[in-house]
Amino acid sequence: MTAERKSALTLKSTDEYLAERPDGALGWGPLTEGILLRRYKRFLADVELPGGRVITAHTPNTGRMLGCSEPGRPVWLSRHDQPGRKYPFSLEMISMPEALVGVNTAVPNRLAAFCARRGLIEELPRPAVVETEVKSGDSRLDLKITPERGPRIFVEIKNCTLVENGTAFFPDAVTARGLKHLQELAVLAAGEARAVIFILAQRGDALRFSPADHIDPAWGQALRRVVGAGVELLVYQAELTLEAIRLGRRLPAVL
Repeated sequence: MTAERKSALTLKSTDEYLAERPDGALGWGPLTEGILLRRYKRFLADVELPGGRVITAHTPNTGRMLGCSEPGRPVWLSRHDQPGRKYPFSLEMISMPEALVGVNTAVPNRLAAFCARRGLIEELPRPAVVETEVKSGDSRLDLKITPERGPRIFVEIKNCTLVENGTAFFPDAVTARGLKHLQELAVLAAGEARAVIFILAQRGDALRFSPADHIDPAWGQALRRVVGAGVELLVYQAELTLEAIRLGRRLPAVL
């Protein structure tokens, strides 16, 4: 690591985290670079910072992070100094040989809502109102979009970090909650609303998407069933840099 790069690192919290930019991206703000030592107990990771200090960071990802939690890889952390927070650092990205990978599952929600409000998702009309974390039936869905004209649109967003031979797979662990979301979207699609499952591949080496039948066949079967019943599947690739994240190209889905 160069001396210039070391001097650019910061350990302070920032209000610039995921700041909305006029170019359609969300800016990370200052990030702290380190080396991943291990990820454990699902939500924790030990990271060595420049100079040898080892800290424990929060890992905001409920999945197994298959293929993107290799010890010894460079990682980037955000810092948040809210009172009472036990672990100020959060793991945001890991550098794998093929691409940067965004591991924070909350980031796709922020990016999709930001893009929906600005009409940056081609398949979704510019809305009058975008609501987040909306209760629907026995579930809570990520977005409800109310356009100026046309039906309401309910969107459930999924973060995808597993890529094998160019195919992005979701989920990377069995997800009963994800299955429940698909079932609720099917109910909505059968009514007067549009229902969308929106999958964001937070890595640049994905060429296509398929459900991870080898990990959770029930979810894959349910996805095919609800898409056949009118639920819309949108898969996009995120463009990740150390400065910002933005919505990239739409990926083809192979069901």
